[in-house]
Amino acid sequence: MTETDAIVALIALFEREGYARIEPPVLQPADVFIDLSGEDIRRRMFVTQDASGTELCLRPEYTIPACLQHLSRHGAQPSGYSYGGPVFRMRAGESGEFLQAGLESIGRTDVSAVDAEILALALDGLKQIDGPAPIVKLGDMGLLHALIDALGIAPAAKRRVIRAIVSGQGLASLAEPEGPGAQEHAGLLAAIEGQAPQAAKAFVEDILSIAGIARVGGRSAGEIAERFLARAANRTGLSDEARQVLERYLTIVGDPDQAAHAVRTLAKDAGLDLNGALATFEERTGFMAARGLDVSAFSFAATFARNLDYYTGFIFEVQDPRRRDGKPIVGGGRYDRLLEHLGAEAPIPAVGCSFWLDRIVGRP
Repeated sequence: MTETDAIVALIALFEREGYARIEPPVLQPADVFIDLSGEDIRRRMFVTQDASGTELCLRPEYTIPACLQHLSRHGAQPSGYSYGGPVFRMRAGESGEFLQAGLESIGRTDVSAVDAEILALALDGLKQIDGPAPIVKLGDMGLLHALIDALGIAPAAKRRVIRAIVSGQGLASLAEPEGPGAQEHAGLLAAIEGQAPQAAKAFVEDILSIAGIARVGGRSAGEIAERFLARAANRTGLSDEARQVLERYLTIVGDPDQAAHAVRTLAKDAGLDLNGALATFEERTGFMAARGLDVSAFSFAATFARNLDYYTGFIFEVQDPRRRDGKPIVGGGRYDRLLEHLGAEAPIPAVGCSFWLDRIVGRP
């Protein structure tokens, strides 16, 4: 089976399940991806300009284009989409142009049921294209956010904790000392500490504009603002108690039932209310089992997280045990904040997944 054959087979499956095929333009507005996709994708995008100087990029992924199309045509009305075609981003040791297929469910409020549906369709899709016996890895940004909030951790520290987990450096990296010049900028750092990222960035850019500073050392005002935000986050520490609870949470691994039990025990021992997030986690597990999925074969890891602000709940990766590099062949998750970032008046529930076809069909 070729990658093109795989797209045809996957789209046929997804359309039978109610996910209509869409074909977003290959050329996309670059600013949307630069603002929302995270540093990993930003630095690997292929960017150009049109005749007016507007920055465009070759489509680096499908989720944001699907969301933009949904907002332009359906608003908050529930809809399901499927897609398949080329995406473009630089990858070490792999082609910068590769075929991707996937599906997105936008607007459904039966969150746990559709989370389970997306995972089930991902696994059905792999069977449809003769994919390998998969290893399924689960995470839950909702649990992590609920734990951090229950511990009363400040927003700047919360972002830094999540970055430390995603990077694999762990909480030990949060103890790094402040760099040179911290005293000189203490007032500015204190002013933005704890602010929401966009508000803090706008504040720093305003200060630089008032001072008549456009670029320093080749960096734009926006890039300078990002550096100040990072330094403000570095100033925000964790209490010993919060650190201990987080470190214990990050040791939790096992199948979903084992993980839920471990989190419930942790919450009880620490005197924290995680009942809402745990109820969602366990409801999702129940829907997975109801769809015939062997949840005991899935592996939850508390250290599995994503750094993008709009991921709000369930996340997953499917891996091929034959691949030595450990790269996922399917990845997905819930991103309830993304459409609001793209212009929706309120958060719209959404979840989806993508297949890396060159890793499935092209080579093991």
